[in-house]
Amino acid sequence: MKVVLVNGSRRENGCTNTALGEIAKVLNKYDIETELFFIGKKVMNGEINTAVAEVAEAIKTADGFIVGSPVYYASPSGEVISFLDRLFGAAEADLRFKPAAAITSARRGGTTATLDVLNKYFLYNQMPLISSRYWNMVHGNTPEEVLNDEEGIQIMQTIGRNMAWILKSIEAGKNAGVEQPVAEQKKFTNFIR
Repeated sequence: MKVVLVNGSRRENGCTNTALGEIAKVLNKYDIETELFFIGKKVMNGEINTAVAEVAEAIKTADGFIVGSPVYYASPSGEVISFLDRLFGAAEADLRFKPAAAITSARRGGTTATLDVLNKYFLYNQMPLISSRYWNMVHGNTPEEVLNDEEGIQIMQTIGRNMAWILKSIEAGKNAGVEQPVAEQKKFTNFIR
């Protein structure tokens, strides 16, 4: 089993990466492979197509998906929004029905608004959401401060355990003959006649 994690921050080894690392540690304890992609700088430097292609390829063999973003102006980073817009267009079929989680990191506020934006990508694509015992967020201005956010770290670890449980439950269901839903062709209704 494998989970793809995406760091949508401009800082490769910052607070978002610290939070994602805590999730990855727990997944690895449950014998779930993790692959982390740092897309922030690539998107900023005009290499969005490369970043999308790399992650889309990894998703083909992944069982779960996690996206992390810092809070910028009470919203996800512009880099992660641009990336997800392109990724979900390119890899929609490979992402569908895979369990997903969004996490945010902030010095102070804007986290729930950021989670709302990120979770909508998953909901639109029929991806089961992985929750924790509270909102999927950490607080701190530096990685060291994030590690001192005991509640936030516990939340990240719970996300890892919950993702592992759901992935193993899906695998057990498949082994028992439970079939995955089949995506229906989308119906589009125009509200203007």
